[in-house]
Amino acid sequence: MIFIGLGGNLTCPTFGPPRATCGAALQILEQRGIKVTARSRWYESAPVPISDQPWYVNGVAAVETALDAAGLVQEVLEVEAELGRRRTVPNAPRTIDLDVVAHGETVLESRERHHVSIPHPRMHKRAFVLLPMREIAPEWRHPVSGTSIDELIAALPTDQECRPMPDAGGVFGTEWTG
Repeated sequence: MIFIGLGGNLTCPTFGPPRATCGAALQILEQRGIKVTARSRWYESAPVPISDQPWYVNGVAAVETALDAAGLVQEVLEVEAELGRRRTVPNAPRTIDLDVVAHGETVLESRERHHVSIPHPRMHKRAFVLLPMREIAPEWRHPVSGTSIDELIAALPTDQECRPMPDAGGVFGTEWTG
């Protein structure tokens, strides 16, 4: 399976608040021929590392595409730019962040632009990736370590806050605090 992590914590001038911008990103991916087959609920999470910037909206989508890992990375970078992402300093606030979290069994270590690696090198340390991903792929295993998603979640650092956002009906999911 192929997974894309989505997140943002700044309002996009074109699409609005982070949750709407994340939804717009999924629509743009679809327009580019990247089929979204599943999506987690949206989560709100404290910045990692902890800072005084606004909390993030995060989610994970499973997608289907004929693109290889490098091609998909290029597409998500273009979508980020279209949605106003400006890369300044690491961990800066952003309108959108799209990461190819995993691309099947592909392992890619790139030293090129943006230093992209697949599977994402910090995914196993991020509640805002693993919790939404478990919703849509509870049997998934890390392609390098073979570790199950439940084992990865159990090993998360304890300093992260991540909780499902209410759906349209105002219903919350289960909160997780590390």
